[in-house]
Amino acid sequence: MFMKWIYRLERKFGNFCIHNLMMVIVMGQLLVYLADQLTPAIALSNRLFLYWPAVMQGEIWRLVTFVFVPDSMSVFMLAITLYCNYLIGHGLESTWGDFRFNVYYVCGMLGAIISAALFGIGTSTYLNLSLFFAYAMLYPDMQFLFFFFLPIKAKYLGLISGGICLLQFVFGPWVIKGSILFSLINFLLFFGADFFNMARQELRYAKNRRNWRNNGGNWR
Repeated sequence: MFMKWIYRLERKFGNFCIHNLMMVIVMGQLLVYLADQLTPAIALSNRLFLYWPAVMQGEIWRLVTFVFVPDSMSVFMLAITLYCNYLIGHGLESTWGDFRFNVYYVCGMLGAIISAALFGIGTSTYLNLSLFFAYAMLYPDMQFLFFFFLPIKAKYLGLISGGICLLQFVFGPWVIKGSILFSLINFLLFFGADFFNMARQELRYAKNRRNWRNNGGNWR
């Protein structure tokens, strides 16, 4: 139902979108990182991240600029994060087209904003993770080099990342719970039905495999 609505919007307003959105976001994060390193006294990222009390005081630009705040200030981790975000985001843009990718990202932004309104602080960390979950659904057998040498399929990395999110949701503070729940709303809107159907199939397959082993490798 949701996707049918998106298709109708795309037919009417498909030209009203930001082309190469992922490149804009990645370059923005890089520039903010460089600004923080070159002018630490200004601390630009502190003026851009999604802090709800500041938004209520008139700093409404934070509703958009938080996506340009880097997830890490480590050069190594930043390089990996920007590379992966661009690779995955560009792959989604190529598959969906600019308009649908814009809608997916904006839905995640709105979720992060709702979380910030409820819990005080928002982040783009789980929003960016939602890109990877979408990629894993579309290309489950695509292989990545984990730690640059261990090949692993996207669907398994997605399961690992999902498991980490689940642990953070269960044991983390409310601000983390809110960020995870609302920032992944775009994934649920786009893939909810497919994801739950796939999960049921995997559980059914695992049950059949367990029965097969219990029967000594013979079906009875």
